[in-house]
Amino acid sequence: MISFVLGVEDLADTRFALSPLHETLFSLRVLQDPGLSALHLPWRRSVLGRLGTLDTGLLMSLVAQRRTLPDFLTPNPAGFAPAFEEELSVVRQASCARVRHDLRLAHAPDPVPEALRDATADEDAPVARLRDAICDLLRRYWEVAVEPMWPQMRLVLEADMTYRARQLALGGARLLFTDMHPNLRWQAGELHIHQMISRHRVAASGRGLLLMPSVFAHKPAPPVSPDEPPSLVYPSRGVATLWGSEIPVADATALVSLLGASRARLLSLLEEPLPTAELARRLGVTPSAVSQHLRVLHATGLVTRTRDGRYVLYRRSTLGDRLTATASRARTQDS
Repeated sequence: MISFVLGVEDLADTRFALSPLHETLFSLRVLQDPGLSALHLPWRRSVLGRLGTLDTGLLMSLVAQRRTLPDFLTPNPAGFAPAFEEELSVVRQASCARVRHDLRLAHAPDPVPEALRDATADEDAPVARLRDAICDLLRRYWEVAVEPMWPQMRLVLEADMTYRARQLALGGARLLFTDMHPNLRWQAGELHIHQMISRHRVAASGRGLLLMPSVFAHKPAPPVSPDEPPSLVYPSRGVATLWGSEIPVADATALVSLLGASRARLLSLLEEPLPTAELARRLGVTPSAVSQHLRVLHATGLVTRTRDGRYVLYRRSTLGDRLTATASRARTQDS
């Protein structure tokens, strides 16, 4: 178990961020082991056919047998949503001593793989060449495997953060972390992360806590080293909507008869706050079409809306919840 000791100031400094670099590294786990999540099999099949001449041996060696990743490859984002190249430039500046340390720590107790043998060199030049080669390879892999889907992934991740903010407002840190994943527990000022290979306790000591939702993470993932600032990558909600086209409908007959098929499908998605663009992506229609339906649903009191930065977020109202719940109960009784 790994524990983060968080004081009042640390909770006040808890923030969310998006990291394309983290997603790129975590996707390697899924590429290496398809059994981690059946949800990602369509993505994995499409990517395997596009890797071409990429050095997959070196790529796969970055993921240890216990699925840990070297901390120097996953630096904490400095801002809310840095560009991939911005994050990669931080990795390129990692000292040779840190590269050696993090690669060995990530793979321990196993030896460093043959593809990373230069990391064991006493001289800095081979380590620096390896670090730069890894960075170049990750950039090419990002362009092939992750960047084409990043706009859609970002919408899913931002929707998750909106939901988490609501949970925090409703129930504080306890509800935020309990609802995030079964392996997390908030107790007496400490965030406990269960089912971890390592065992250590990290005092935040005024450094706060960074939370990063991830499409590819299958469980909460803190840094490997206890010397790193507290941060946590956790599985995002809504991942199933990325690679599949089926949209859950609250009821196949009652709601459709009342609202029409398009508005019934739209209302069924609004259990959590979502922006127009994400709704359009999930439904496979244009944002303007979604906007027209949202105006009608809002005018009839079935959805509410609120502004969050540059987005207008829509969610089912209490009346909308009752309507979909009633339709769902009717469907259950019929079946």
